[in-house]
Amino acid sequence: MNRFQSLDGWRGLSILFVLAGHLLPIGPKAWNMNSAVATSGMVIFFILSGFLITTILLRDQNIFRFLVRRFLRIIPLAWLVITITFLFLTVDRSTYLSHFFFYANWPPMSFTKATSHLWSLCVEMQFYVGIAILVATLKTRAFIVIPVLCVMVTLYRYYSGVEIAINTYFRIDEILAGCILALLYNSNSYSATFTRFFSTLNPVYIFPLLLISAHPDADWVNYFRPYIAMLLIGATLYSKDEIWLNQLLASRFLFYIASISFALYVVHVGLRETWLGEGDTIEKYAKRPLLFIATFALAHLSTFYYEKHWINLGKRLTKKND
Repeated sequence: MNRFQSLDGWRGLSILFVLAGHLLPIGPKAWNMNSAVATSGMVIFFILSGFLITTILLRDQNIFRFLVRRFLRIIPLAWLVITITFLFLTVDRSTYLSHFFFYANWPPMSFTKATSHLWSLCVEMQFYVGIAILVATLKTRAFIVIPVLCVMVTLYRYYSGVEIAINTYFRIDEILAGCILALLYNSNSYSATFTRFFSTLNPVYIFPLLLISAHPDADWVNYFRPYIAMLLIGATLYSKDEIWLNQLLASRFLFYIASISFALYVVHVGLRETWLGEGDTIEKYAKRPLLFIATFALAHLSTFYYEKHWINLGKRLTKKND
């Protein structure tokens, strides 16, 4: 199996975890497993994002190309969904601005029920700008700073007593941990050392630890969540023993889910706030199959008939700089 196929598999699983946490009952409500599963999905997604972005920038430090392609990957669908959502809501000017410029996860927060999940796009977009400025300013030295920043954010969370939050300054260590994994993976000097280390780890045993670290009642274990997720993905990159897991992560099903994962994430909460999510408990869950069908259908259409054109535009706009 191509090692990066496992990353596609984890991307597919991460969005399935998020959808399950947001749309399905996972055990008794008192157990808080919905929160643990959804948070696990998000931290895996952030690790993968940090890994991808750092790998891209290690190979190509053209900041213009990087920003154009990343912005055209995120903004068109995000803005479309925000615009459609706000057509049905009464929101003030500050709410418009904070959503369209991706700073709604900074106090005072201005999310609506239908846009509450977009905090993660705020974290992503702020990370893109931040890493771009860092690399543009420090060049290759920027990659030395990343691990320091990651640990500093985690220590700041500990100092502030914040185990989990949606503010960028309390959450970005999850992306930065993915950046660290990319630096280790692409290291020439210590490649053999890191290979031996990650090869000793079994992802099957690490995943339960991730669930625990993502649980709201896990107390101090939450501070280790970014690093446990980093070990999980790193172990998968080097794992050869868990054949069934490798086959699962390389499956066509998860590859497809990974392909439409961004659209699945962006549209699912808005749909949940429509008629498809209304009613008492029985009625609400009776409609869940329809909600899933609508979510996957819209995500498919968005990925292959809308986002695709913007992604290709980004490639065309930056082709002259190749």
